[in-house]
Amino acid sequence: MEKEKILETLTKIFRNILDDDSIQLVTETTANDIEGWDSLTHIQLVVAIERHFKIRFTSKEIQSWGNIGNLLDCVHTKIS
Repeated sequence: MEKEKILETLTKIFRNILDDDSIQLVTETTANDIEGWDSLTHIQLVVAIERHFKIRFTSKEIQSWGNIGNLLDCVHTKIS
């Protein structure tokens, strides 16, 4: 799957979990850029992403994500 398509899917997941249709993710997006993206929401996002793509993240992987680009690369690697 192309990274662009993964990013579109991630955007849909974020919009759904955060109940905000105005969210537009880019690779540089961080939690500080999105209102409501806190530690609890982060867990909900991780679970939703894992379910959608049928993958599992390690704690180390999750902690390494500094922005959406890092998350995108991780998902891309796991499904490729």
